[in-house]
Amino acid sequence: MQRIGVLTSGGDSPGMNAAIRAVVRKAIYHGLEVIGIRRGFTGFIEADMEPMRLGSVADIIHRGGTVLHTARSEEFKSPAGRARAWENVNRFGLQGLVVIGGDGSFQGAQAFYREYGLPVAGIPGTIDNDISGSDYSIGFDTAVNSAVDAINKIRDTATSHERTFIIEVMGRDTGFIALAAGLAGGAESILIPEQPFSIEDICDKLCRGYRRGKLHSIIVVAEGAAGGLEIGKQIKQRTGFDTKVTILGHLQRGGTPSAFDRILASRLGAKAVELLMSGATGKMVGIKAGRIVDSDLDKVIACKKTVDLDMFRLAGILSI
Repeated sequence: MQRIGVLTSGGDSPGMNAAIRAVVRKAIYHGLEVIGIRRGFTGFIEADMEPMRLGSVADIIHRGGTVLHTARSEEFKSPAGRARAWENVNRFGLQGLVVIGGDGSFQGAQAFYREYGLPVAGIPGTIDNDISGSDYSIGFDTAVNSAVDAINKIRDTATSHERTFIIEVMGRDTGFIALAAGLAGGAESILIPEQPFSIEDICDKLCRGYRRGKLHSIIVVAEGAAGGLEIGKQIKQRTGFDTKVTILGHLQRGGTPSAFDRILASRLGAKAVELLMSGATGKMVGIKAGRIVDSDLDKVIACKKTVDLDMFRLAGILSI
């Protein structure tokens, strides 16, 4: 193997740049050339590609986002779109591909491998942390810390004004961010898509706290569990408490990646190159119990990762 490509696809996540840096420098260390593909699979189709050298990834390990930019490509989902990408594989002489992204990105990479046989290695990069085969995905730790930092700041205002605050975090299909941030931030209630909830129970809990002298509360809501604005409206109507809503939105995706995410991304990026060099393909690298491992992309795509319900129950116990 002499030349590989690398791209970032789907939603950006803090630490993607650290992963790109690791892929480029690990490959160059072993004598491989690296082609950077801009704007994910869209750039793959449109030949928006250029060689990357050591200097191409200098001074990026601490930066959020992705220097290669990213996009979601509907065209790549079609055989015709993938055929155009294959033309560029031949044009640029690629012999392997590293894809940094989430479930949708891996589905595209695996479809491309099946049709054309180009060796691919996936690196999980998504703040949602919903990729099976890895305890953590790149960006999750940073996103949780960003949410916790926001909770800490909002708690100051909640305390000063004796208010109830609803904080909506990302998590359209899963509650990993909400659960981790809610537990770390000492939230009174955590609402996630995986667990049913009763607005009556939430209001009863708030009222019990008020009767024992508690004058402020924090409720963390994953966007896929319920709309923060609607939850805030119902709580105010039922309890009469001064209730405010903060939607963190894309704030969670940006910012300087944490040390954990930088180290994780560096380890996963290097391992992805090693897999391609060894002849392995259709794999995703991940971390399990502190060790770097690899899994078949087919299994990763087929399996659904679930939140730790023991941690969810613990959060409920600690918030009494």
